[in-house]
Amino acid sequence: MVVCSTYTTSPSPTTPTPIFQPQPLAPSVNASRSLLRVVRYGTVATRSSTRSSGSARRRRSRTLAPPAGMVSGHPTTDSHLRHVDSMALLPSGAGAIQHLNAVILGEALASEENDLVFPSPGFSSQALISSPEKYGEMYRRSIEDPAGFWSDIASEFYWKQKWGEQVCSENFDVRKGPVSIEWFKGGVTNICYNCLDRNIEAGFGDKVAMYWEGNEPGFDDKLTYNELLDKVCQLANYLISVGVKKGDAVVIYLPMLMELPIAMLACSRIGAVHSVVFAGFSAESIAQRITDCKPKVVITCNAVKRGAKVIKLKEIVDAALTECAQNGCPVDVCLTYDNKLAMDRESTVWKDGRDIWWQDVVPKFPTKCEVEWVDAEDPLFLLYTSGSTGKPKGVLHTTGGYMVYTATTFKYAFDYKQSDIYWCTADCGWITGHSYVTYGPMLNAASVLIFEGAPTYPDSGRCWDIVDKYKVSIFYTAPTLVRSLMRDGDQYVKRYSRKSLRVLGSVGEPINPSAWRWFYNVVGDSRCPISDTWWQTETGGFLITPLPGAWPQKPGSATYPFFGVQPAIVDEKGNEIEGECSGYLCIKRSWPGAFRTLYGDHERYETTYFKAFPGYYFSGDGCSRDKDGYYWLTGRVDDVINVSGHRIGTAEVESALVSHPQCAEAAVVGVEHEVKGQGIYAFVTLVEGVPYSEELRKSLVAVVRSQIGAFAAPDKIHWAPGLPKTRSGKIMRRILRKIASRQYDELGDTSTLAEPQVVQQLIDLADV
Repeated sequence: MVVCSTYTTSPSPTTPTPIFQPQPLAPSVNASRSLLRVVRYGTVATRSSTRSSGSARRRRSRTLAPPAGMVSGHPTTDSHLRHVDSMALLPSGAGAIQHLNAVILGEALASEENDLVFPSPGFSSQALISSPEKYGEMYRRSIEDPAGFWSDIASEFYWKQKWGEQVCSENFDVRKGPVSIEWFKGGVTNICYNCLDRNIEAGFGDKVAMYWEGNEPGFDDKLTYNELLDKVCQLANYLISVGVKKGDAVVIYLPMLMELPIAMLACSRIGAVHSVVFAGFSAESIAQRITDCKPKVVITCNAVKRGAKVIKLKEIVDAALTECAQNGCPVDVCLTYDNKLAMDRESTVWKDGRDIWWQDVVPKFPTKCEVEWVDAEDPLFLLYTSGSTGKPKGVLHTTGGYMVYTATTFKYAFDYKQSDIYWCTADCGWITGHSYVTYGPMLNAASVLIFEGAPTYPDSGRCWDIVDKYKVSIFYTAPTLVRSLMRDGDQYVKRYSRKSLRVLGSVGEPINPSAWRWFYNVVGDSRCPISDTWWQTETGGFLITPLPGAWPQKPGSATYPFFGVQPAIVDEKGNEIEGECSGYLCIKRSWPGAFRTLYGDHERYETTYFKAFPGYYFSGDGCSRDKDGYYWLTGRVDDVINVSGHRIGTAEVESALVSHPQCAEAAVVGVEHEVKGQGIYAFVTLVEGVPYSEELRKSLVAVVRSQIGAFAAPDKIHWAPGLPKTRSGKIMRRILRKIASRQYDELGDTSTLAEPQVVQQLIDLADV
């Protein structure tokens, strides 16, 4: 076991800490990429829409002179600091770039990933991390002195009692005993207090904490930090009154109303463990989660209106609770918010003695509620990942390390300023909504926008209407939404000024370079840096991400690791690969926001994340690192297709397809092939108004052949009027695999889809 105070070895524990047992309080309480072109924020990042079939491969292999001062290979240094030295040799962005073959704007590029997009001097001068040198200094300390680095940051928050000398301890190696991670153990704090009370004491009580925009234009609301604390305390007092105490679970099944983060904060205030279930999951999915964590209370609402569709959430919860009761896991209290904009009370199915209207009881409770102080390693929340089969994985995050890490990643990855209005389009049912709608922003006293509705309702200009209405300056969304809006056309964007936008962000999957460029050029007017973040439910916060203003970006690259994060790319045998390479992305050491276990199944935790490559956390993602140290995520390893011995990342093929001017979106899966082992099956959504044709099919295949090679050419192009996505924008690839394999009777649960009818449309077009 490694301890961060001294980095010496200590014995590993024989058994993991019980998950829901509160800690006792102390008595006192890829391939070579040449740098072809340089763009500065404020300059349009273009690409040619046409290219010859052979020129791309020929140019890709051409050797270009490196920037001044760069030598072949990497400087001699510790491997975990290699990228810091490498980035120091990049052009500074000041003046002409010497010894660099630039391509004239508009000329066909060898690869869309070859651009350098620099921050403007004006942006960098005001940025929290204003240069590669500043980043390098902080990153180096975070690796060489993690205890000191993270202790200094943690000390900015309120602790009832400080942690001991040992800031962190960890064991990543299953061969040395049970895997364990602890940060700030012995420290006593409360994340709700740090999100609300601490900010009010600092003078932010009258600052708007949350803006709320309803599904229908014209319906909105807001709460200051003072008002938010009052509402959180009222709900916390109610939960206490019905028997919820420290360590108890509360399941929350709510849409994006302000009551959702209120419920999360109320639970954390009293030491209860919240488990938010995305308000799109089926009754069966909810029942699985209730059965697993056995909550004292379920919080929901009668219905929500998303777009023109009314979704009766209470009826879904009723079915789940009935199933749970039959299986010996009854829930005594179902607190239901009366969402009058979606359904009236009289139409709501009700069970007396169990169901209680939020508005009838919560407002009657006092607006003051004592804080339940908890150990840094006490549980904060459970978030279940939805596997296609089997039992969902209950990812468990604890309090102290998660608090410090989400606050710090939010601050630096978005270059947050107190004047910013921040909008993340994610639902709180996913980890992004936990870390970067609720906790991360509020720990920084940010003003957060919460949107209840669909981003294309009543039309595809809704996002930009909201941006102008609230003067949003930081906009964080998913590549899927970017591509969808890109497909609908620039006219919906250009209706609105968007002048308030300062930083853009991308989350959920690798963003292909053409979508990145559209996001940057059209939405951001070629002036807003894009924080293309890589992280996972399990990581709690960003692991690899650009820091706006600090260094040049490359469209589609997550760039460099965040402070304290030591990425490693390994081969199939677990050997770490240095320098320019491709392989499996692992992390060498723990970081404060890391999850601690899978609830009730520590063995599965170890098997899934630590046994594949002992001594490392295995992310499950493939990754390339270029000669400048930039990281390029290639997608899940299980999204890698092995075609005649060639390992091809689905994200790479998808990126090539969407570079075609008539392709709006693509999703690629592997299918069995009697000759190749696996074949490439591509679902393609065309730009609005473009008809299907055999000529276009051949043109799409030719683009992939040209950009990647003949071995990556899709065996099948399946026309797709839409793709099966959850309401948060996640593509359900499990369904696509079943359709591609013609296993229509094994499609499984499609209840989380935003448009379930898409599945039948795809089946109907299977042989077109």
